[in-house]
Amino acid sequence: MNFDEIIDRVGTHSSKWDMMEPIYGVCPEGGIAMWVADMDFRPPACVSEAIARMQDHGIYGYYGEEGAYRAAIQWWMKERHGWSVDKNAIFTTHGLVHGTAMCLDAFTAPGDGVVLFTPVYHAFARTIKASGREVVECELALEDGRYVMDFDRYDTQMTGRETMLILCSPHNPGGRVWTREELEGVAAFARRHDLILVSDEIHHDLVMPGHHHTAMALIDGLQDRLVMMTATTKTFNIAGSHTGNVIISDEKLRARFAARMAAMGISANSFGLFMTEAAYSPEGAAWVDALCAYIDGNRKIFDEGIGKIPGVRSMPLEATYLAWVDFTGTGMTADEATARVQKGARIAANHGPSFGTGGENHMRFNLATPRARVAEAVARMQDAFADLQ
Repeated sequence: MNFDEIIDRVGTHSSKWDMMEPIYGVCPEGGIAMWVADMDFRPPACVSEAIARMQDHGIYGYYGEEGAYRAAIQWWMKERHGWSVDKNAIFTTHGLVHGTAMCLDAFTAPGDGVVLFTPVYHAFARTIKASGREVVECELALEDGRYVMDFDRYDTQMTGRETMLILCSPHNPGGRVWTREELEGVAAFARRHDLILVSDEIHHDLVMPGHHHTAMALIDGLQDRLVMMTATTKTFNIAGSHTGNVIISDEKLRARFAARMAAMGISANSFGLFMTEAAYSPEGAAWVDALCAYIDGNRKIFDEGIGKIPGVRSMPLEATYLAWVDFTGTGMTADEATARVQKGARIAANHGPSFGTGGENHMRFNLATPRARVAEAVARMQDAFADLQ
């Protein structure tokens, strides 16, 4: 594994690199793509070898008999997260944005309120709105520079029209690893307001040293309302496989979800299933451990460099590879700070307001790229804001 290797992705139909100019005005020739949440690293060899075996066989038919695939998921969740998964509880979707849409379709009705703790992954709100449901934003509070939940405040916002809560755990974009106590608070909130709880844990393997992720499935009292969502895609940089898992232990909820899957004629992508089976393995686990250590090194370089710019602060990163940077202290408007990042530093990064209330004056930077590129991005940012120093 060589995370320092610079791989040219320009002109390869990479959303991250080939769409940065039309969206952000940053030319990929000389620019740095730090927006879309995929990595500039090759996946572990075991994944590439699985695809090579498919190619060698030469026939790309329907995937049948999912025993080995489901067993790999069960092994990974038990080995890495201490969570025992029933093989019959696993549904395969075309990624977790699709999984979110399926949960909305199966468990809510048009006009229902769906609760988000904002700022949060922008695709949630987009999908909720597109399905004719209402986004209910419960803004995260700041405490010692970290996001925390304020359930007393959230209780006052509930009207009775809310039927679902979508939790991002670990949190994107803030990088929080929620503690067991916080997750118990989420569970109690969901019970108080009779909400289906969808826990999107796509970043659960990407946890920085010194922190520990707790799967929501390990929290008591949620059996009748919990839907878990997991995937190999973020962990192993195989998002193009569009493969995710919705895992439902409650038989009644499972039946409702299965009915909607059947009604839409959804079946899995064979490429994604072969890749998942290969990734969830001891070789894949060793690769993830090395990846997290490497990202932690990138985080340290980024945070130290950004911290030298007066008025700019990067939220402490506990998980994910996404740095959440606050420009409020510069006294600049969001447009002014964004222009310096895009035009001055020639970096494409996500705009904070797209993540909902609380995202104002922020930008999200993807650190899952070779270290030399992170160091270059930091130097460019310091130059772009040099007049503040």
